[in-house]
Formats: sequence, structure tokens, C-alpha cells
Amino acid sequence: MPVTRGFGSGRRRGRPDRLPPGQYDTGRDWPVLTAEAQPRIDPEEWTITVDGAVERSRTWSWREAHALPGSTYHGDIHCVTTWSMLDTTFRGVDVDTLLGLVGPRPDATHVLAHSSTGYTTNLPLADVTGGRAWLVWEYDGRPLAAEHGGPVRLLVPHLYFWKSAKWVSRLELMTQDRQGFWERNGYHDRGDPWLEQRYQGDP
Repeated sequence: MPVTRGFGSGRRRGRPDRLPPGQYDTGRDWPVLTAEAQPRIDPEEWTITVDGAVERSRTWSWREAHALPGSTYHGDIHCVTTWSMLDTTFRGVDVDTLLGLVGPRPDATHVLAHSSTGYTTNLPLADVTGGRAWLVWEYDGRPLAAEHGGPVRLLVPHLYFWKSAKWVSRLELMTQDRQGFWERNGYHDRGDPWLEQRYQGDP
């Protein structure tokens, strides 16, 4: 069962123009939601692999990933359970940098993000390119906490947060879509908060 922590009884008022339909501003409280037990991952042993429909598969260690050009995201995040956090700051490396080093094949259309726990989530390739997705290891200037996916999680802030896989260890490029964990269990294949794509059958 999912682990949930951090919900308060009162809902704060956020800026309506920043909140997708059905969302509320949780302030600086970041709820903890997971579909699996939290792993213990030594950053020095963590690696990220990008493979599948690419010209050359590659794996980066913690130090090698940190040696890549860094990138920062400052903005909002939204969870399908209706909370949003505004003005968050994450730092890591953008997915474009990794893909530029492996060379996606022309027939690559989707990505399946894999976590070290076995969790997966599927995304159109267009949703993780063009400066729209990151692998992040810092939140608000501090190392990303394990309960929030540290040492490294995927960050795809324009989609509901189950798409931002915690404890990410692999990005598998695919030539056709393949559902991940929550998608097989009834969640929407894409998950756009502004369209309220929460469940299969939503627009």
C-alpha cells in the first residue's frame, strides 16, 4: 500500500493562476507518497543507465553524473492526490544532456523510467526533452532526502508527480508505449495536471 505522510487538515490558499484544477497549495509541506518500501542507496554506488532505442547505451556513476553540466529547475510541482507546491528549486542534470550523449534512434517515441525498487512509469519522449525533465539530487540547496527519492529522482514538473520516478536508475527509450506501475493500475498514461488526466478514460 502507498505510504502517505504530510497532509495537513487545513488547505492553504494558493494563487489560482498557478494551481491546476482540483489542486491546493500545500505551502512548504511536502507530503510523502510511495508505492513501495523506501530503499537505502549509497550515492557512491548509485548509477543511471540510458539504453533501449539509442545509438549507444551509457551508464554514469554518481561522480560522472555530477561532472556533467548542471541544470536548475525553479517552479511548481503537482501531485495527483491534489496537492501542489509552488516555487520549488531542484538541481541536477537535464535529461536532454543525457540523451545528447546516447543518441536516441529516429524511431524512439517513449521512455520508461525505472527505479531501483522496480517501480516504472512511462512517458512520451517529447515530455522529457526540450528542457522539460531532469535527474535531480538537490532540493532547496540540500541533498534530496531519501523519502523524496534521493539520492536521485526523475523530475517532470509539468506532469503529475507520479511521473517523476523516485530512486531512478534507468531510462529505457522505446519505439512504442508500454505502461508503468500506476498506469497498469488505472492511472492516466500521460498525466497532465491542467487537463486533470488522473485516470484512464480522462481526456
